[in-house]
Amino acid sequence: MAEVEETLKRIQGQKGVQGIIIVNAEGIPIKTTMDNSTTVQYASLIHQLVMKARSTIRDVDPQNDLTFLRIRSKKNEIMIAPEDIAYRNPVMEAIVNSSSQSGN
Repeated sequence: MAEVEETLKRIQGQKGVQGIIIVNAEGIPIKTTMDNSTTVQYASLIHQLVMKARSTIRDVDPQNDLTFLRIRSKKNEIMIAPEDIAYRNPVMEAIVNSSSQSGN
């Protein structure tokens, strides 16, 4: 568990990172660096998006799966690293301020 904490600290320390949320396979937050209302909002909406993206990829190719999802808006960038739901591994979401990204 110390390795997970160290990884979260390292990611959170990156420029522009607003927060990190780790959810279980059902989309329930199990670890977060954000306030409760923001965590619940992101976790619920992103879980639905991940499930739809995963379903779309599998519809196109049943042998394929979603490995990473990156969404960029004018204000934020959300990076999602979903794991295999069959094994009940958690999903990590990082919310980053887009204006802090290099090259903007």
